[in-house]
Amino acid sequence: MGNRLSKIYTRTGDDGSTGLADGNRIAKNAQRVDAMGTVDELNCHIGLLIEHLPADDPLLACLRRIQHHLFDLGGELAIPGSQIIGEAHIRWLEQTLDEHNADLPPLKNFILPGGSPAAAQCHLARAVCRRAERGVVALGHEDPINTASRRYLNRLSDLLFVLARVLARRSGAREILWEQQTSGL
Repeated sequence: MGNRLSKIYTRTGDDGSTGLADGNRIAKNAQRVDAMGTVDELNCHIGLLIEHLPADDPLLACLRRIQHHLFDLGGELAIPGSQIIGEAHIRWLEQTLDEHNADLPPLKNFILPGGSPAAAQCHLARAVCRRAERGVVALGHEDPINTASRRYLNRLSDLLFVLARVLARRSGAREILWEQQTSGL
């Protein structure tokens, strides 16, 4: 990468615009920038989840790989018309999801986020992933997008849900089932 970031501030965004990787400038509140920012936020939440895990945790490699995918997705969004995320990424998520879901008991009710600090952080990442997906869907209404990226985020949120269940069980916590309130408080 060289010395591309030798100076962090450039002052070019002081007018409320930001530069895309293709050299074009757009408003910082544009849907594309919002989608890129939410993918970045999701990556940060996964980084925080990683910090809740021990250094020898078998989930670390999976989560780091996801972080790299999300960085690629952010890059894809920063270059309109580009395609980096593809079917192989989605197949890997589905295979990983199936592997981790195989040992979990079937759910008969919704569960509340929590169970352990790591599980709660994983649920938070899942919620941010859903927001990122909504942002990419909204962007797709304005500009053509790589639909594999949208599908990737959809599968990733499913995987994060399953990993939250795995982490809760691993910590010895029981899942807290949602109790539908039918009347009053």
